[in-house]
Amino acid sequence: MTESLEALISLVAGGRVVVLSGAGLSTESGIPDYRGPSGVARRHTPMTFQAFTRDPVARRRYWARSHLGWRLIARAAPNAGHRAVARLQQAGLVDAVITQNVDGLHGAAGSAPVVELHGRLDEVTCLDCGNLTSREEVDRRLREANPDFVARVAAVNPDGDVDLPDEQVAAFRPVDCGICGTGMLKPDVVFFGETVPPQRVARCFALVEQARAVLVLGSSLTVMSGRRFVIRAAKHDIPVAIVNQGPTRGDGYATVCVDAPLGSLLSVLAERVTGGAALASPAGV
Repeated sequence: MTESLEALISLVAGGRVVVLSGAGLSTESGIPDYRGPSGVARRHTPMTFQAFTRDPVARRRYWARSHLGWRLIARAAPNAGHRAVARLQQAGLVDAVITQNVDGLHGAAGSAPVVELHGRLDEVTCLDCGNLTSREEVDRRLREANPDFVARVAAVNPDGDVDLPDEQVAAFRPVDCGICGTGMLKPDVVFFGETVPPQRVARCFALVEQARAVLVLGSSLTVMSGRRFVIRAAKHDIPVAIVNQGPTRGDGYATVCVDAPLGSLLSVLAERVTGGAALASPAGV
């Protein structure tokens, strides 16, 4: 572990790093991931774009569950890992962050620029007129439309969806667009079965190709949406470092892998490469 940490420090200290983050970075903020040590097993499949747009029952079920899950996501605060990444950016060592997360915690920690690959939960788009509305405003309207809606949340997922029995959502009333009046509202995030906007993907590829190194944080790289950037880096002989709890599907492309809790390790990393002395080492280092 010590050798891996030193190799990671050496890689990041050279600067021009692009970070690719996943759900594992937000677990210490109370948002569980899908596959890591703190992951929660879904009792239902993720909502697909096709089901959301074509099936009113599925759409109502999604909004009922997301309405509750959003309250938990909205209360989440950046953790030590997010703050360490922001510190690395502010020190000029990290050029940009590409995140697969939709929780907005990188920006809240002070990171910039951040490319939110899969969008943001705190914004809602109208699929008819294209208007963007804050999630707070939609949440207020949903509360007004469902004054008697009471349900117990068993578990929240990284995308803000929760596990909720169907019988508890039967009377839930979704709302339409507040601007055009009839448009279908959808959180401004990429659903399963939906594609990331091509211009956003192109920007991420450009950032990776201009980087001296890519640092993956808290992603199992199970889905191609994030793994393609690791593959692109390897194709261009750009070193890849992965910090995650557990193996990833990108380990074969990495020059260094560190298996450790992200908050403590990234805090040590930021202290070391920005000239400070680390006060403590992460467990096992």
